[in-house]
Amino acid sequence: MFESLSDRLSKVFAKLTGRGALSEADVTEALREVRLALLEADVALSVVKDFVARVKERAVGQEVVKSVSPGQMVVKIVHDELIATLGAEGVELNLAAVPPAVILMVGLQGSGKTTTSGKLAVRLKKDRKKVLLASLDVYRPAAQQQLEILARQAEVGALPIVMGEMPVAIARRALDVGRKEGYDVVVLDTAGRLHIDAELMAEVAAVRDVAKPVETLLVADAMTGQDAVTLAREFNEKVGVTGIVLTRVDGDSRGGAALSMRAVTGRPIKFLGMGEKLDALEPFHPDRLAGRILGMGDVVSLVEKAMETVDQDEAERLAKRMEKGKFDLNDMLSQFRQVEKMGDLKGILGMLPGMGKMADQLKDAKIDNKVMGRQKAIILSMTPGERRNPDLIKASRKKRIAAGSGVSIQDVNKLLKQYQQMADMMKKVGKLGQKGLMRHGLGGLMPPGGGFGGGKRFGR
Repeated sequence: MFESLSDRLSKVFAKLTGRGALSEADVTEALREVRLALLEADVALSVVKDFVARVKERAVGQEVVKSVSPGQMVVKIVHDELIATLGAEGVELNLAAVPPAVILMVGLQGSGKTTTSGKLAVRLKKDRKKVLLASLDVYRPAAQQQLEILARQAEVGALPIVMGEMPVAIARRALDVGRKEGYDVVVLDTAGRLHIDAELMAEVAAVRDVAKPVETLLVADAMTGQDAVTLAREFNEKVGVTGIVLTRVDGDSRGGAALSMRAVTGRPIKFLGMGEKLDALEPFHPDRLAGRILGMGDVVSLVEKAMETVDQDEAERLAKRMEKGKFDLNDMLSQFRQVEKMGDLKGILGMLPGMGKMADQLKDAKIDNKVMGRQKAIILSMTPGERRNPDLIKASRKKRIAAGSGVSIQDVNKLLKQYQQMADMMKKVGKLGQKGLMRHGLGGLMPPGGGFGGGKRFGR
């Protein structure tokens, strides 16, 4: 998400030249491009007008701080206004209620409400909350069974299905079970429609009146585009939402929904759905997303993701081995597994500062998550002795390993070359630096020569 917007804005700011105070001509030219970039990203016209007007008011005549170029000054102003548009700061769920606190999930059909309900349950369980999931979708085939399966996967409670029971009655029963069985949170997954209609709104409003939720979360597909404004306005006016969850943020969306929905409703974006897995739901931080849009990276989120997913004991073991200058193919396999847990490689790289300026090189690198799977298969096709001592792997053994992992001998050679480069690098890295990398699970994230791409070497 935001890839095209980020690329476009980076080019706009790169063109700004001049010294001293920013002239109105400088700002007008830059903001014309910013306006076009936002419109192409599907940001609502009214939101774009307000945004550009605020930036222009702040930027014209702005004195440039010593050692800061006019372009950098405009970037800062745009960055600040992006944060203001997205919300000054992240807003946590409001669970300050007599248990059970009720969270009502609303939105159109296909937006990802049911999957998001499961993801939310996983997050709440990590916070030591006892969660009950209840499906009120009696229309979509197998919708209730889908939520029941997600509840089992998340290891949380699921309201038993009673065939023929209607949404309001299901909500009442969920609250009753929640109170009697000591649940902290009850998540109600409502039905959606293909489009907004009176019947949908009346049903959701009736459930709201019975359940009295502390949170009503509007779940919206980040790829909705301009329709996001109508969707957000209708649900907010007819039902009253307290927060927004954007799904498919990891997809090929242009990002306008995030900017538009927050500005139109005044309601905070609370979570971003970053993938299909049940742990792929991230709290929304306006300042971090603004940094990503402007190519500044998001190191804080990257480190948090690493700390959540990395096996600390394994990281410590590897750190100690590398302090002694030891690094074999078992260690390389462990590194692949650690990085794989963190998710999509392109998304991880996008959190690194300066990557926005290297968008073209990232495309040339053709980063492919499947490559890591093949590399793991190659290592797993080796004998324990070969993994401990790669020098044993000669021509005949390479042929056997290639056949066992379903790849070519050339692929085996590439992996061994990559291993040697990583082993050499690990020996050179100072003990303190290596320990820091390993404990955050980032050692080997970008092995020399690329390694995870299918095209040109990254940065070459």
